[in-house]
Amino acid sequence: MDPHITLDGPGDLSTRIYHQLLDAILDGRLRPGERLPPSRELARRLQVSRNTVCVAYERLTAEGFLIARVGSGTYVGDARHTRARRRAAPTGGAVRPRPPWDSLTPAPHPTGAPAPYDFGVGMPDGALFPLATWRRLLTAELRASALRVSGYGDPGGHPALRAAVARHVGVSRSVRADTDDVLITQGAQQALDLLARVLIAPGDHIAVEEPGYPPARRLFTALGARVTGVPVDEEGLDVTALPATARLVYVTPSHQFPLGTPMSAARRTALLAWADRHGAVIVEDDYDSEFRFSARPLQPLQSLDRTGRVIYVGTFSKTLSPLLRSGFLVAPAALRPALRAARQLTDWHGDPAAQAALARLIDSGELSRHVRKATRVYAARHERLTTALGEDLADWLTPVPSTAGLHLCARLRPGVRADLEQVHDRAGRLGVAVEPLAAYCADRPQPGLVLGYGMIPAERIGDGLRLLRRAFREAHPTVRR
Repeated sequence: MDPHITLDGPGDLSTRIYHQLLDAILDGRLRPGERLPPSRELARRLQVSRNTVCVAYERLTAEGFLIARVGSGTYVGDARHTRARRRAAPTGGAVRPRPPWDSLTPAPHPTGAPAPYDFGVGMPDGALFPLATWRRLLTAELRASALRVSGYGDPGGHPALRAAVARHVGVSRSVRADTDDVLITQGAQQALDLLARVLIAPGDHIAVEEPGYPPARRLFTALGARVTGVPVDEEGLDVTALPATARLVYVTPSHQFPLGTPMSAARRTALLAWADRHGAVIVEDDYDSEFRFSARPLQPLQSLDRTGRVIYVGTFSKTLSPLLRSGFLVAPAALRPALRAARQLTDWHGDPAAQAALARLIDSGELSRHVRKATRVYAARHERLTTALGEDLADWLTPVPSTAGLHLCARLRPGVRADLEQVHDRAGRLGVAVEPLAAYCADRPQPGLVLGYGMIPAERIGDGLRLLRRAFREAHPTVRR
C-alpha cells in the first residue's frame, strides 16, 4: 500500500517523511507486515533525493518500527507500538443534524454469538438458504458480466428481475403487474423510503398500525411526517379510527406485524373505499406471507384495488436472506417516473449481477421449491411453538392465532399481572432471546411477547419455552389474577 506523504510542515524533508510514516504506523493505517515502497520509488514520487528517504527509513528501522530484509524490501514491524494511538475524524461539535435526525439513533445491532434459544423476530433460517444454487447462478452472472463493458445500470432494476418478480407475485399472490410496474429496491426499507420521498412532504399525515413495524414509523418520522398509530384488532386495522387527514396509510394486511392476524375481507373493502373517499395512498407491505401453513390466503389489497391507490411492497429478505438486500415495489404508472428518479438520486441502482442471478433463481423454479421446503420447516416450528405455549406457559400467555410467517405473538392473559421487562431480562440471562410486544407499540404499550421461530430448530423450542416459564416464575413466584 502506498502511504500518503506530503512535504509540508516544519523540519527538514527527511524528518517530515519520518513523522508521517510514524503516524501511519502508530494509528494502524500501516499494519505490521505491510511492505513499504522501495526508497528509490518513494523518492521519485516525492521528487526528493533517495538519501532523504533512506534517512527516514533508517531512523524508523533503528527504533523498531520498520524491518529491512535484504533482497526483499522494507516492512512495518510487528512491534508493540502499532496500536498505541487511535485515528478518528474530528468530533465536529459545532455541526449538528436537523430535527428529527438529532434525536434518532440506529436500532441496536446484535453482536457476538446468538442466544442458545433464539426466538428473535424477522429472521429466516440461514441453513435453509439454497447456497450451492445461488453460488452457481451468481458465479455465472459474474463471469458473463466480466465480458461486457457497461456503465451505470437501470435505476428501476435489472429488466430480467423485474419481469421475473412480476410473474412470481402474479402467480403466487395474484398481484396485477407487468415488468414496467416493478421497481427493484435494496430491501423493503428502501422501497418505503422512496415512496415517502415521492409522496410525502414534511408535515403530511401518515397512518400506521398500532402495534406495528417500528422501522416504518421511524422512517416516516425522520422525513418530517406526522405519524399516527391506528389500533389493530382481530380483523386488522380499524378503518373507522383512521384520521381523515392521512395522506398515506401503511399496512401489513396479509400477516399483521407483529400480531400475525390477517385483515378480514370486510376491512380490506372498507380500507380501499376509505382511501378512495379521502384521496389517500395505501402502502401494502406483504413481507412474509409466502410462508402460509393453513387456511386460504386472502387477496392482496393491490389485486382488489381498481383506482390505483395501492402500492405493493415485497422483499426477499424473509424468503431467502436479508443479506441479499433485495426487495421490490409495484406502483401505479403515474408514480413510476418519480420513483425511478428518486432511486437514481439516492443510490442509482443495485448490483446487476446479483439481480440477474435472482431472476434466474426465480425463473428456474428454484425459488418456489425453496419456499415450499422452507414452509414445511416453519410450519413444524409454528405448530411446536403453539403447542408448547399451551403446555408450558398457559398460565401466563395466550397465543394470537396466525397461519403464516416467521413469528407468533402471545398476549399476557387477562387478569394476570407480570413485569414483562423483568421477565425479558431474566430470560436473556437464561439464554432465551424473546421480544416484548411493547417494543412494537409507540402510543399504547400492550403486554405480551413476540416469538420468532426462523432461527430456532423445532427440537429446541420446548426447552426454550421451559426456560421462559422459569423466567416468569423467578420474576413472579405466584400468578396473581
